[in-house]
Amino acid sequence: MVGTAALIIVLSVFNGFEDLVKGLYADFYADLRITPQVGKTFVLTPKQIQQIQNTNGVAFYSLTAEEKALLVNGDNQSIVFVKGVDSSFTQVNPVQTHLIRGSFNLGTIQKPQLVVGAGIENALGLDVEKSLYPVTLYMPNRQSANMLSAEGLYSFNAMPAGTFMIQEDFDNKYVFTNLAFVKYMLNMAANTFSAVEIKLTKTANTQQVQTELQHLLGNSFKVQTRYQQNESLYTVMEVEKWVIYGILSIILIIAAFNMIGALTMLVLEKQKDITVLKALGASDGLIQKIFLTEGFLLAAVGGGAGMVLALLICYIQIKFHLVSLGGGTFIIDYYPVKLAMGDFVLVIATVFVIALLAAWFPAFKAGKEKLSLRS
Repeated sequence: MVGTAALIIVLSVFNGFEDLVKGLYADFYADLRITPQVGKTFVLTPKQIQQIQNTNGVAFYSLTAEEKALLVNGDNQSIVFVKGVDSSFTQVNPVQTHLIRGSFNLGTIQKPQLVVGAGIENALGLDVEKSLYPVTLYMPNRQSANMLSAEGLYSFNAMPAGTFMIQEDFDNKYVFTNLAFVKYMLNMAANTFSAVEIKLTKTANTQQVQTELQHLLGNSFKVQTRYQQNESLYTVMEVEKWVIYGILSIILIIAAFNMIGALTMLVLEKQKDITVLKALGASDGLIQKIFLTEGFLLAAVGGGAGMVLALLICYIQIKFHLVSLGGGTFIIDYYPVKLAMGDFVLVIATVFVIALLAAWFPAFKAGKEKLSLRS
């Protein structure tokens, strides 16, 4: 009972954290992203853009340009990724819903404004709502042979307009501004971009749209789903879940020794009954079946009780958030829980297999006992 309940509760908590993390990353990474196979930028003709827009399943698209830069505010400085986005970006990516201060105003090519991550704001000592002076943005001059010289960097002043907070990986790295300004700073041609980010319709088949776009654009482009953009993260999360499942399954196996002991004692207590049954014509297989059934009964009662207990505990946590996270610096202040039918099926199968293995030895021993009614 305890082992089954622990398995379901821990797997449900992992599901909750997985959903939370995926939700945070989903608010930063698009459903599909088109990038060059080689290099940082690519040329996209108006015809290709129109073809992307007309592809079935594509709801919105946004053209972006991205480069590493140095952001300076007085004596404070930070290495950042500057992401220039067009006016359609907020339809593809809901970053603006994560603003904690200021507004999502990216300015113009002549008067650029910056929306910075919360970590960058702290590192530079900014106050986007009360800032009177601009910050200085240094970006590489791609035409310069020596990046370390004065000619190797372009600089431009920009006013901070807002602060977003999504997840530490993004908050400490990214700065948003308008696409035209970034392209101007990087001397990028009119039809040159770093990526195309795509928002799909609710009914779209992601793999199907990905295949269609890849065929449309050719092998010089790379079309990635949200999972492929964060493959290492999702793989680590999945491995962690299976490792925890393995550890808790070992606890179930240890608990199964109680079943082995109970059934073995039952075999010793029922020796005369076994002898009587055999005298009446019962086969070894029937005797084994009796004790296997006893083992499955014990597993069913314990496993069923554990599932009911897990459901009760998970419901209380979902409804009342009784178990809190320490520290007070997280996005949520309680352990998230998400019940999944697949976890229940997995736990039932695990309990069944362990019960079969635990009951087999005593049942086999009972079937092979050579007893006599004489004592």
